[in-house]
Amino acid sequence: MKKLVLLPLLLLSLAAHADEREWVPYKKLIEELRLDKFYAIPAAERDKLNMYITVKPRNAAYKPADVVLTVVHGSERQVLTPLSADYRLTVVPNPKWLSDDTKIMTSLPKGEKSAVEYEVTTPLPEGTQWNYTPVMSSVAQMNQAIKKMAGALSMFAPTAKAVVFKFSKPAQLKVGETAYNTDAKHQIRLKPESAWLKENPLMVASERPIEARLDSE
Repeated sequence: MKKLVLLPLLLLSLAAHADEREWVPYKKLIEELRLDKFYAIPAAERDKLNMYITVKPRNAAYKPADVVLTVVHGSERQVLTPLSADYRLTVVPNPKWLSDDTKIMTSLPKGEKSAVEYEVTTPLPEGTQWNYTPVMSSVAQMNQAIKKMAGALSMFAPTAKAVVFKFSKPAQLKVGETAYNTDAKHQIRLKPESAWLKENPLMVASERPIEARLDSE
């Protein structure tokens, strides 16, 4: 199952610089990933979306804790939030750093490359029961955001199509009277149904999902 990738995969090479190496200019990362465009969207039009980027070394021997990213702006240094177990990082553009001389440094050795992708989740209400429309309408909201982020290139951008509910073990998710069971990866993938978006039935999970991720397949 593919992750939602809004733009072509970005491969970032690491340049030599003593023990710490330059990874990419901060401004370039923000602009090429269109993060500035995403956060320029009014909050009410992206309230169903949690935007992450993943920074995953091509060399599988490197774990998330091995990747330390530090912003260097003049004499200022700030370590970015550590990568999660899924190599995720939330990057909200900092206007002060949007200059040509602000760099992101990495702890990885020279010559290593990292794949940078988007992952988007939708927040779930507390507990194991919630209404259908607030969660599943995140797909339409994401597609509107993609159009604003991609601009004239939106025709080439992928489309969000489903919400993938990830569980820690075999589980069941009911929409009204219809039950769905997890697959071999403990996931349930649901496409928005127009009738249910209007009816807004109750969704009931046998246990709380770890997350609900948007998917382009």
